[in-house]
Amino acid sequence: MTKDGKQAAMLLDRSDVRVKHESGVSDAVRAFFDRVKSGDLGSLPVVAGLIIIWTVFASLNPIFLSSNNLVNLLFDASTVGVISLGIVCVLMVGEIDLSVGSISGFASALVGTLWVNQGWPIALAIVAAVAVGGLFGCLYALLFNRLGMPSFISTLAGLLAVLGMQLYVLGATGSINLPYGSAIVDFGQLLVMPRPVSYTLAVIPGIVLLVSGLRTITHRRAAHLSAPSVSGIVFRAVVMTTALELVVFYLNQGRGIPWMFGLFVGLVVAMSYALTRTRWGRSMTAVGGNREAARRAGINVRFIYMSAFVLCSMFAAFGGVLSAARLASASQQAGTGDVNLNAIAAAVIGGTSLFGGRGNAYSALLGIIVIQSIANGLTLLDLSSSLRYMITGAVLAIAVIVDSLARRSRVSHGRA
Repeated sequence: MTKDGKQAAMLLDRSDVRVKHESGVSDAVRAFFDRVKSGDLGSLPVVAGLIIIWTVFASLNPIFLSSNNLVNLLFDASTVGVISLGIVCVLMVGEIDLSVGSISGFASALVGTLWVNQGWPIALAIVAAVAVGGLFGCLYALLFNRLGMPSFISTLAGLLAVLGMQLYVLGATGSINLPYGSAIVDFGQLLVMPRPVSYTLAVIPGIVLLVSGLRTITHRRAAHLSAPSVSGIVFRAVVMTTALELVVFYLNQGRGIPWMFGLFVGLVVAMSYALTRTRWGRSMTAVGGNREAARRAGINVRFIYMSAFVLCSMFAAFGGVLSAARLASASQQAGTGDVNLNAIAAAVIGGTSLFGGRGNAYSALLGIIVIQSIANGLTLLDLSSSLRYMITGAVLAIAVIVDSLARRSRVSHGRA
């Protein structure tokens, strides 16, 4: 081919790239359906399930979608949601932690003992409780890395041992009441964002989406690669901002958005960034997908497992602290019952794979809202807790089935 012919071919290729740049929203929609067909469902199943659940409960009891009830739902979802965020970490590497409920209960008991009984500053008591939670994670990681003990067994043993430690710390009284009017109790029960703050925070995700999208377009065009259209990025940013502002406006008709839920969302965003934008996060995905391949690629597999278990236990401990703030007490019942079930189920229902290597921090957010919606709706209908367990179990089973089928589809399409 002559020199002029090569230049013409390059210009033709670049014109094709420009056509892709200017394709607009229709190509984005087409790409979305292509991903769904290939098994990359993302958050679609849980969002669809949440719409169905809210529609059913709202038709049975209009109070369900009232602003004040949704505010209470967000308060209640935040405590177990933080614990579920830690479960996402261990599921990402294909492991499990069955002791998160006991660790959360022990952390709440430790805070009550150190703060109320021993007179420690509340901040120091919280740091101590979270640090002790991290020590449990270190122990699980050592048993897994050094002795090869399955995480199912080590954390099951930890569940029983830590529960015994919780009972020992609480002593004969069995409970410790946290002072009403204290900052931590107000944070767990009363404090909501000022309206200007909530409206301002609702704008930030759209701005971040717009800036990051435009930056991606600039970099890809500079490299003469296909890139999303500017109109598509702007459209998604506008839709996201409008939706969030409407949600904030509706919740502000009641008490407003809880600061505790804002803290939970902040942790989700931070973990999402760590899992998707850092070398550590990519290593987590690699280890969960194929441990041996990750080791051969030079990843410190033992460190990744250690970090996953430690983060899970620390989130569990911090969730226990928030639960104590929500209930204004630390008792023998803290962390027991369905805390383990809800924390693990939330991560799986939200989209984190039980097979490892797939998931994101937003799984905890979406999943716990689904579970808390079921609990809240059945409570408003004055139905027994037995139905809540059965419905939650059914939703969990459906989520695992969808994940398994999506995994097969990804394998058949070469996207696993």
